[in-house]
Amino acid sequence: MKISTSELLDELKNRTKEHLEFAAMLSLKPEDDLNFRISEDSWSALECLEHLNRYGAFYIPEINRNINSAEKFSRSYFKPGILGNYFAKSMLPKENLNKMKTLKATNPIHSQLDKSTIDIFIQQQGKLLELLEEAKFIDLEKTKTGISISKLIKLKLGDTFRFVIYHNARHIEQIKRILMHKKEETISQKA
Repeated sequence: MKISTSELLDELKNRTKEHLEFAAMLSLKPEDDLNFRISEDSWSALECLEHLNRYGAFYIPEINRNINSAEKFSRSYFKPGILGNYFAKSMLPKENLNKMKTLKATNPIHSQLDKSTIDIFIQQQGKLLELLEEAKFIDLEKTKTGISISKLIKLKLGDTFRFVIYHNARHIEQIKRILMHKKEETISQKA
C-alpha cells in the first residue's frame, strides 16, 4: 500500500487541527466535568489528555530531533512499514473500542489535574502541526524515530506521525464518551 505523501500529511494536519479545536472547546467546560469519571477505575477527560501529553513529551522531541538531523529530501509517496502500520491502525478509533493496557509511566489514573493539562495538549498539538509542515521536505520512509516502549525498535517517520495522531484521535473519542456519560448523568439527576 502506497500513500501520497502530501495526502498523508494533509490528513494528519486536518486531524491535528480538529484535535486543537476540540481541546479549545474543552477549555470552556467546568473542571468538575473534566474530572468526572464513569467508574473508579476509568479515566476522566483530563486524565485522557494527560496520557496524551505524556506520550507527546516523548514523541514530539523525538520527531523534532530526527527531522532536524534528516537530509532534505521528499518523495511523492509513503509506504508504511509492517510494524508501524500495525501500530498506527491499532490506534484508529473504532465503533467498539478495544481496551488496551498502558505503561505505568503513561497512566494518569487518579492524578490531580486542572485545565493546565489542556494548555499543554494545545501547545503540543501546535508543535505537531509545525513538525508536519517541516516533514514535507523529509523522506518519511528513510527517516526513523525511536518508540516509547523500546529503544531497539525504530519506525518510519510517517508511521510515527500516524501512530501519535491516531492515538490522539482514539482518546478524544474516549473523552467524548465520558462527557456524554456525564451529560446523561446530570440530566437523570435533574429528572
